[in-house]
Amino acid sequence: MSTLWQNIQYKMLRSGNKLNLLIGINVIVFLAINLSAIVEQLFTGFGNSAILKYTTEYLLLPAALPKMLTHFWTLLTYMFMHAGVLHILFNMLWLYWMGQIFEEYLGNKRTIGLYIMGGLAGALLYLLCLNVLPAFTSLNAAANSTIVGASASVMAIVVATATLLPNYTISLIFIGPVKLKWIVLFILIIDFLNIVGPNAGGEIAHIGGALIGFIYIKQLQKGHDWITGIANIFKSKSKLKVVYSNTGKNSAEYPRQDEIDRILDKISQTGVDSLSRQEKETLARASKNEK
Repeated sequence: MSTLWQNIQYKMLRSGNKLNLLIGINVIVFLAINLSAIVEQLFTGFGNSAILKYTTEYLLLPAALPKMLTHFWTLLTYMFMHAGVLHILFNMLWLYWMGQIFEEYLGNKRTIGLYIMGGLAGALLYLLCLNVLPAFTSLNAAANSTIVGASASVMAIVVATATLLPNYTISLIFIGPVKLKWIVLFILIIDFLNIVGPNAGGEIAHIGGALIGFIYIKQLQKGHDWITGIANIFKSKSKLKVVYSNTGKNSAEYPRQDEIDRILDKISQTGVDSLSRQEKETLARASKNEK
């Protein structure tokens, strides 16, 4: 058991893999809440779980603005919560599949930032729609509505990957090879059609996450990296000024940013298959330096 726990700790905290960290946090939170709730209900009776009651009250994101303002932390906590086994299973599978492709081309320093940005974008669009659109205000839907799940965060990474690599091909069971852009388009259409369904808030959050994923990549291709920019704000600046530095490494190992931007723009327009061997090697070196 100790060896298993050590392996989990290594994969989450020491391997440098941000996908493992995000998936690990989601799974640990889900198991901690639900396993303890099951034990509690075995002794108190089914349907009488105080753990689930307080989890719903204090960790899920409410649409009612007065309540949300007094539970402001739910803007963050809701994106690490899940409503059931299938809910977390599919979210984590999509995060793992698309996240690997995302990190292969952009490194792993942007994964957590985009995950959080997607969750916040989904939350804000959800709050806006349920408190402004007549379809929801006429029913006072915000009064009793909450959302839960990493879906908006995952959609940000999925759509970002598809925006960066629209012609990337994935083999689907019973269907065969399909370009990533068509898979994502299908998912978005389904989400939009279900806005009028019972999980309207969740579908709106998905679209919010998708929008931020798309916008982020488009800005990145223009040379504006929001995530790195935000991270740099919180970095402490050294008081020492380096007059001359020679690390002994070949400068060719570090591709210029304008060259990386040009390659990313080419991928967006004509797909990854259009890259030359040299361009692929340049992108691979840039990805390794990010990790």
